[in-house]
Amino acid sequence: MKYIILLGDGMADYPLSDLYGETPLEFAYTPNMDSLALRGTVGLIDTVPSGFAPGSDVANLSVLGYDPRECHTGRAPLEAASMGVSLSPDDVAFRCNLVTLGSTEGGTVMEDFTAGHITSEESSPIIETLNRELASPDIKFYPGVGYRHLMVYNRGPVSLNTTPPHDITGKPIDVRLPKGDGSEKIVALMERSRDILKDHPVNRERASAGKKTADSIWLWGEGRAPGLEPMTAKYGIKGGIISAVDLLKGIGIYAGLEVLHVAGATGYSDTDYAGKARKALEYLTHGDFVFLHVEAPDEMGHEGDIEGKIRAIEDFDEKVVGTILSGVEALGSFRIMVLSDHPTPISLKTHASDPSPFVVLSSVAGENIPSARGSFNEVSAQNADITVSPGFLLMDYFMSNWREFIEKKGRV
Repeated sequence: MKYIILLGDGMADYPLSDLYGETPLEFAYTPNMDSLALRGTVGLIDTVPSGFAPGSDVANLSVLGYDPRECHTGRAPLEAASMGVSLSPDDVAFRCNLVTLGSTEGGTVMEDFTAGHITSEESSPIIETLNRELASPDIKFYPGVGYRHLMVYNRGPVSLNTTPPHDITGKPIDVRLPKGDGSEKIVALMERSRDILKDHPVNRERASAGKKTADSIWLWGEGRAPGLEPMTAKYGIKGGIISAVDLLKGIGIYAGLEVLHVAGATGYSDTDYAGKARKALEYLTHGDFVFLHVEAPDEMGHEGDIEGKIRAIEDFDEKVVGTILSGVEALGSFRIMVLSDHPTPISLKTHASDPSPFVVLSSVAGENIPSARGSFNEVSAQNADITVSPGFLLMDYFMSNWREFIEKKGRV
């Protein structure tokens, strides 16, 4: 049996008047996902436990079968694993965004949490400068991908209240700076970075080219290294993960999955969708499980870009889902799951906690509940009357007990 998970990050959404009351997923042309819904089993997965912020860390831990209430320590330590940064028991990792700040009559606001989608080539010398100017025996910065980087603070504060910068686009930052014991040092680092970066050569070049500059760092997502049982050991499988995002790769590493690299994977709408799918099919000729993650719908949701999100969903359907469907039958028996980890509504420009649609197609007779609607979207998933909550339970059914799930008609 081959197990395939195809995840369109933030693909779920809310109805929009600009789309005649439909969501981007409803409005988009998605014949491949609709085909899965016509033949397979559609439902909703509740990936965000009560009391947790609807981050991709929490949601994707749930998707891979981990209960966030038991294992979640923070986002940054997961990203550290992907970056090859080993954390000691006393280390606290922080996600370090390069951001663009702006000014209004109300004060300083978060203008762009990606610093204009600064490239890795541009951000690397900035991180080098931060290490020269801000690092200490207890603090070090590590370069990541694009605007996403890491700071490790030995014996640093862990019980903080920090805010993801993608949650506050266009909003004042003063009331959203880190709070709690030890937050003074974190805020001071963020404030000092503004002076260091305001005349950085990379920023001068970006400004002269009419691009947004990396005005500041933003520290958040702190935590210590978690302890996770590898899912590869739990299910006795060989598995891989395909993603351009350090967070997902880090979760995969903790889960025992091999990180599969695709040269054109960017974590944005220009990613090599088809290249990811081809890599998954190639791996499945000798592996058992692949988790393929696409970030683009989420990024478009954060930007409030309706057309961009529709295009990202359609690219995901055509180039990822379509490519997988064209080659999977040659691999023998299989189960495919397609889902969104959480909604990233255009109207909010950030994540929401609502359950997200999923569809599972099994090649085994009797392991599907076909949908008469033959469409994959939020409405069809709600009408299917199948909701998996807490969401981490779905993975165990998908991997080990799918026939039981079908016989119970999803009443888990």
